[in-house]
Amino acid sequence: MAAFIVRMGPVLMLWLAVCVSGSWAVDRGNFKTCDQSTFCKRQRALKPGQSPYRALLETLELTNTKLTLQLINDNNKVRLLLELYRLQGNMTRVKINELKPLKPRFEVPDVLINDPPTEPLSLLSQDENGMVLSLGADSQRLIVSAKPFRLDIMEGREVLLSLNSRGLLAFEHLRIQDGMWEETFKSHTDSKPNGPTSISLDFSLPGVEHVYGIPEHADTLKLKTTDGGEPYRLYNLDVFQYELFNPMALYGAIPVMLSHSPQRTMGLFWLNAAETWVDISSNTTVFGQMLDYVQGSSETPQTDVRWISESGIIDVFIMLGPTPTDVFAQYASLTGTQAFPPLAALAYHQCRWNYNDQEDVAAVDQGFDQHDIPYDFIWLDIEHADGKRYFTWDPHKFPQPKEMLQGLEDKRRKMVAIVDPHIKVDNSYKIHSEIRSRGFYIKNKDGGDYEGWCWPGNSGYPDFTNPEMRAWWASMFAYDQYEGSRENLYTWNDMNEPSVFNGPEVTMHKDAVHGNWEHRDLHNIYGLYVQMATAEGLIQRSGGVERPFVLTRAFFAGSQRYGAVWTGDNAAEWDHLKITIPMCLSLGLVGVSFCGADVGGFFKSPSPELLVRWYQTGAYQPFFRAHAHLDTPRREPWLFGPENTALIREAVRQRYALLPYWYQLFYHAHRTGQPVMRALWVEYPQDTATFSMDDQFLLGRDLLVHPVTEEGARGVTAYLPGNGEVWFDVHTFQKHNGGQNLYIPVTMSSIPVFQRGGSIIPRKVRVRRSSSCMEHDPYTLYVALSPKRFAQGELYIDDGHTFSYEKQKEFIYRRLAFANNTLSSRSVGSVWIQTFLMLCLSVDGKESQLEFDFDASMSVLTLRKPGVNAGVDWTVVLQ
Repeated sequence: MAAFIVRMGPVLMLWLAVCVSGSWAVDRGNFKTCDQSTFCKRQRALKPGQSPYRALLETLELTNTKLTLQLINDNNKVRLLLELYRLQGNMTRVKINELKPLKPRFEVPDVLINDPPTEPLSLLSQDENGMVLSLGADSQRLIVSAKPFRLDIMEGREVLLSLNSRGLLAFEHLRIQDGMWEETFKSHTDSKPNGPTSISLDFSLPGVEHVYGIPEHADTLKLKTTDGGEPYRLYNLDVFQYELFNPMALYGAIPVMLSHSPQRTMGLFWLNAAETWVDISSNTTVFGQMLDYVQGSSETPQTDVRWISESGIIDVFIMLGPTPTDVFAQYASLTGTQAFPPLAALAYHQCRWNYNDQEDVAAVDQGFDQHDIPYDFIWLDIEHADGKRYFTWDPHKFPQPKEMLQGLEDKRRKMVAIVDPHIKVDNSYKIHSEIRSRGFYIKNKDGGDYEGWCWPGNSGYPDFTNPEMRAWWASMFAYDQYEGSRENLYTWNDMNEPSVFNGPEVTMHKDAVHGNWEHRDLHNIYGLYVQMATAEGLIQRSGGVERPFVLTRAFFAGSQRYGAVWTGDNAAEWDHLKITIPMCLSLGLVGVSFCGADVGGFFKSPSPELLVRWYQTGAYQPFFRAHAHLDTPRREPWLFGPENTALIREAVRQRYALLPYWYQLFYHAHRTGQPVMRALWVEYPQDTATFSMDDQFLLGRDLLVHPVTEEGARGVTAYLPGNGEVWFDVHTFQKHNGGQNLYIPVTMSSIPVFQRGGSIIPRKVRVRRSSSCMEHDPYTLYVALSPKRFAQGELYIDDGHTFSYEKQKEFIYRRLAFANNTLSSRSVGSVWIQTFLMLCLSVDGKESQLEFDFDASMSVLTLRKPGVNAGVDWTVVLQ
C-alpha cells in the first residue's frame, strides 16, 4: 500500500538522563529590572487618571490624507503634534511627536514596506469637548475628547479601543543638557547626552480577556497580567540559558500585540526600536456615561495595555480586524510577508558547535546515509573560521572548503556557515581593514570606533544601519570575495542583538553612535539590518536568481522578509521542549512563520527519551534543526541505540513525506501573511476552549498536532475543535468527532497528528536522502472526507529554489476537490500523482479500471498509480 502506515508495538523504556555538569542558569544580575531601567521606573510611577494633556481643538487641520491636532501638557506647557491617519484595510495610525523638538527624534525606517495608503477622514461633529470623525465602513467612529485628551474607536455602539483612557500618555521632551543625566548599571556608564526622552501611552480593550504576541519571551501563548510584577520587556539581548515563564527580554523584539475575543480580533503595532516595556492589566469596566454613543450601563471585561519606550516617537498602528485573517493581512500590508524559502530549507538540518573539520563533516554525512536518515543541511559554527574571522576558513581544519561543498552537492545536500556581525580587530584581516578604512564601524560617544569583546576577542561592530555598509557587506558574499564558497553554502547570523560580552547587559552601550543617532534609539532593529544585508548578499551572488536562506537570532518587526529565526540557547529539559510551542506560535501571530528551536536543547544533554520526543515535536515545527553546545557529548541521531535511531528516523521521514504540504503552507504565508504554525483559536475564533491552549497547534487549517512533551507519558489528551467536524488520525486513519477532548494512549513511537475531514493533503512517500533527490518523485494525495463539506486542497509546485515563480510566473498551482464521488484537479510539468488515499468512504465492490484496495474496517480506499499528470486538468470518478 503506497500510503504508509506506521505500526510499532508498544514499548516501555526507562532512561537515565545524563547531563553536563556545571552552572547553566541565567545570571539575572546581568540584566535590568524595570526599577533598574530608570525611564521605566519613572514612567511606571505615574498614576492613572491624572493626565495633564489637553487637545487644542482650535489647531485642528484636516486634509484628504490625515488629521493634525496639537496637544498641550498643562503642567509644563510643552506642545505635542498628533497626526491621525485612516489607512486602507481597516487600520488607523496614530503618531505623536514634539511640536518643536530641539532636534529631530528618531523615527524607525526600513520596517514598513511602503508609505501606507490612506483614505479620507471626515468630520461628523465638533463642540468644545471634542469631535467625532468617520472611519468609513461599518459605522466606525473616532471620538476625540479634549480634556483630558483621549481617543475612542467605536463601531456602532461598541467601543473597540480607547487610547489614553487611563491618562498614562507621557512624553519626555528634549531639553538643554544640564550634566545631571548620567546613569550607571554595574560598572557601565551611560552618558545620556539627550537626557530623559521616554514616551508612554495606554490602550484599553473593552470585552477583551486574551492578548498575545510581543515576542520574544519564554512564556505562555496568552500574555499574563503584569500587575505587581515585572512588565514584559522588549530589548534584544544575548541571554545565557534563559529562564522560562517570565517576561525577561530575549534575543528578538516584535512590538506587536493581538487581542482576541469571540466577537473580534485586533492588533496594535508600536513602531519603536528603543528599549520597550509593556504592562498588561485586566479588570472589569462599567461603561455608561463615558460617551453619548453608549446607552445604558453594563459591566464588561477589559484588558489595559501600556507601552513605555526609552526614546523615539509614538507611532502606533491600530489594526481593527475584525477576524484573525484580517489582522494578519493588515500587518502584512505594513511590514511584508514571510520570505518564501527554498524547499530544502524546510527539510532537516544537522548542526552542533562545532563539527571539527572536513573529515568530521564527511563522517557525519556518511552516518546519515548508513542509518538511512535523510537530511539536507549540515552546519558549521564559529570554529570553522580562521581564528573566528568570518568569511574565512581554518586552513588546518577546513583546507579545501570547495571540495567539501562539492562532496555535499554530489549528494544534493547543502551547508550553512556562521557569519557573525562582530569583526576581529586585526589589521591583517581584510574584512576589518576595509570596514575601518571606509568608516563603517559604529562609533563610541567620543567619535572613535566602538570596540567590545566577543568570540574573536577585541571586535568592531559594523554599522548596519548605514545602507552603504549593508551594500558593502552584501558584496562580500560574492563567490570571488567569499573564498571557498559555492552555490550550496548558506548563512547563519548569530550574536546580532548585538552581543558584546563586556558591555552593559551583554550588549552595546546605549550612547554608541550610528551616524546622527544613538544606539539607544535603534537597538532592536540592528539584528534585522544584519539579516537584511546578508540575505541581499546571497541574492546578489547568484545575479538575483536564487532564493536565499539566512537564519537570525535577533529580529524585529519586518524580519520575516529575510529568512528564519530560532529561539536561541535553550536547554535539554522537558519544560524547554514544551515552551517551543508557545514561542513559535507567538512568532507566527506577528508575521514570523519560519521559526524553530534547537532540537534536543542547546545546553545540557538530553536523555534518549527527551531527544526522541524533541525530534517528534520538531518534525512538525517550521524550522527543523538539531543543535548542541560545544561541551555536550555528541548526539547524532544514531548514537542512542538502534531502537531510538529507528524512532528518530521515522520522525524525520514523516517530515520529508509532508514537504509538499509544508511548501504550499509557506507559499501561502508568503502571499498572504497567514501563519504556517497556528494557534487553534486562529481557525476556531469563537471556541473559547482554544483561547489559552498552547500545547497543541495547527499546521495550516488541516493538520492538528499534539506532541508528546511529558516525560514518561502513557497518553495525552488532545482537543479536537469544531462541532460537527471530523478528524482522522494520520497514522491509523481512525475517525474522531470534533468538539471533544480525546485521550490518546501513546508509546515512544507515537506522534499524535490528525487531518481535518474535508481536506486533501499532498505528500511524497518515497523518502530519499535529501529533499532535492525527491524532486521528480510522484505525489500521494490524502483525501479526508467530511459529512459537512466536500473535500478540497491544493498542490503548489515550482523549481524549489529560484525566484522564477515570482519573476517569470513559472509555477504550478492546482485546486483539488472531491465531491459527488469525483476527485478532480483544476487549472500544474511532468509530475505524476502516484496514489489517492480516501478516508471515510464506502465502496460497493464494482469493477474499476484502477488498481485499488479497500479496508472496510477503517473505511480507507487506496487507488494505485492512476497515472495522472499534476500539470493538467483531470478527473477520477468513483462509481
